[in-house]
Amino acid sequence: MKKESKKTEKRTVLVTGASGGIGRAIALAAAKEGYYVVVHFNHSRSKAETVLSEIKKEGGDGELIQFDVSSYEDCRTKLETYITDNDVFWGVVNNAGINADDVFPALSKERWYSVIHTNLDSFYNVLQPIVMPLCRKKCGRIITIASVSGIIGNRGQTNYSASKAGIIGATKALAVELASRSITVNCIAPGVIETDMIKDAPMDKIIPSIPMKRTGKPEEVASLAVFLLSDAASYITRQIISVNGGLI
Repeated sequence: MKKESKKTEKRTVLVTGASGGIGRAIALAAAKEGYYVVVHFNHSRSKAETVLSEIKKEGGDGELIQFDVSSYEDCRTKLETYITDNDVFWGVVNNAGINADDVFPALSKERWYSVIHTNLDSFYNVLQPIVMPLCRKKCGRIITIASVSGIIGNRGQTNYSASKAGIIGATKALAVELASRSITVNCIAPGVIETDMIKDAPMDKIIPSIPMKRTGKPEEVASLAVFLLSDAASYITRQIISVNGGLI
């Protein structure tokens, strides 16, 4: 039996990798728009708890969920249990991801597979258990987070570029499958955003290549995600939308 709670009064949005960076910004922005936010984490419980605390401090609501996006069994067990106990999510923002950069001749198999399993396999692992319940409801929003690297490719990021390009292709295909069920599937491809992922990047060389001559803020990605979750975006699907200051 599904739990009766204030959750049922709001649309529920799952944000994977919500403990920091872009995920945190999306979780906070979604909560401000009135969504009940399920804050996902794998290892960083304390950071996820901080995000949830921020959400509640601002008058929003939500809860935590833990699973490993690189493990299908863990995702399936946790997500099916959640849906059985509550209800299917209105929206899913598949954001969790990592990078492990190196030039290709020196790229270890561990770095290759860790990035592919976390970034690309998570598309299947997270979304596959959720899609049929969404289809039964005939409504919902799916947003994936790719990268400019998946569009143009970046030196030293063959693993990361491959994973993000795969997400773009998978997003387009899934959008076609789900369109007749009134479920939109879109992809956001951020450029150079102020997160821990760029802390070691050579910004003195990168900034001149960006037409706007600055990095982006996580909140600028989050504002697009919140729009794509909304009813106003009901006729937008199968799109790859870049937030990159004109980089490409």
